[in-house]
Amino acid sequence: MKKVLLASAALLAFSAAAHAQSSVTLYGRLDAGLEYMSGVPTGSGPNGAATGSSNRFRAESGDWGTSLWGMKGIEDLGGGNRAVFKLEGSFNTMNGQGPAGNGLFNRWATVGIANDQFGTVLLGRELFISNGVWDFDPFGQSNWSSASLVRGRNWPQSSNNVSYQSPQVAGFDFYGQYALSNATNWNGNGSTAQGREAGAQITYTSPLFQVRGLYDEIRNPANGSLGGVYNALNGGVTAPDNSNGNGAYAYSREYTAMVNVFLGQFKLQGGYQAIRTSGMTGQLPGQPTALDHEWGGVTWQATPAAALIGAVYHVNGNNGAGNATIYTVGGSYNLSRRTLLDLQVATVQNSKTANYGLNANNYGSAAATDNPLPGHSQTGVYAGIQHSF
Repeated sequence: MKKVLLASAALLAFSAAAHAQSSVTLYGRLDAGLEYMSGVPTGSGPNGAATGSSNRFRAESGDWGTSLWGMKGIEDLGGGNRAVFKLEGSFNTMNGQGPAGNGLFNRWATVGIANDQFGTVLLGRELFISNGVWDFDPFGQSNWSSASLVRGRNWPQSSNNVSYQSPQVAGFDFYGQYALSNATNWNGNGSTAQGREAGAQITYTSPLFQVRGLYDEIRNPANGSLGGVYNALNGGVTAPDNSNGNGAYAYSREYTAMVNVFLGQFKLQGGYQAIRTSGMTGQLPGQPTALDHEWGGVTWQATPAAALIGAVYHVNGNNGAGNATIYTVGGSYNLSRRTLLDLQVATVQNSKTANYGLNANNYGSAAATDNPLPGHSQTGVYAGIQHSF
């Protein structure tokens, strides 16, 4: 009997120790609010282009930040090594629905090994490395910020990934990401949903400032090129052979330099991006092969709970794409450590041939894209609440 009791005690002790070495955390964020927007396109004319514009009020989820939920965990493997995993998916707070066709964990699904001395290696689906602008965007990649004028080029997800995050050494850290196309052609041949994607960033952080350099590329899955390829259809009207028609906004190289400056209650932020393509042929007028994108702004942490933000974003494209500028102000007030109220007011001013919207819309002039008419402005106001758990 004594041996049985001793064995049971040893087993319980072992189970407690094993449990202490592993953990799983459930987390999430819910973002919801009300939005007003002017310059919303209406009607359908020749080639499906919008013919008019109107104003719109709507309930909206994700303007200040994506609504999401997920779970992450670690297991201590000994010797300073840990097994890690993360699963994360987005959803619409207003109707409870997830993204159509993009899976339960559309943002993140990774497993890997972490070590404080040697860094972290992950395998799976992640936010693409171009999301590294988040830390240097005054509005933290809200709906109306650094992704808007490049039509979402800064915030995609990426599958088939191998990534590495180094520890910080003398203020420097390195992050790299490589995503396979999973096609017989290394860059993509039309047989898979994703072309090859890759990137690397180096960050230096000090108490006074932070700088980051980032390079990334996204290949067209149709043929592995860095740009859309176009064919003549319907009696000479050209149309993209890739599904979203975004060309440079979807498949391109991106060179980015960014800075944060910390001045007490104030944080100054700025960035410059050069977006370049190669191999684009037959693109429509207004469909650029090169874009220059820059922004700057300041955040004033007026009190521990209240922050005020002002920023300007600008883009200039070739091939008649024109240029556009977003002017925006806003802020947040923390009701608690987990709950905040948010407000943003923004306007985008387009040159004669440009039709960039406040949202990160696909290229095009149809009403479905939500872009304003070429040369027209668009103004929006958003107020909401966000809770994290």
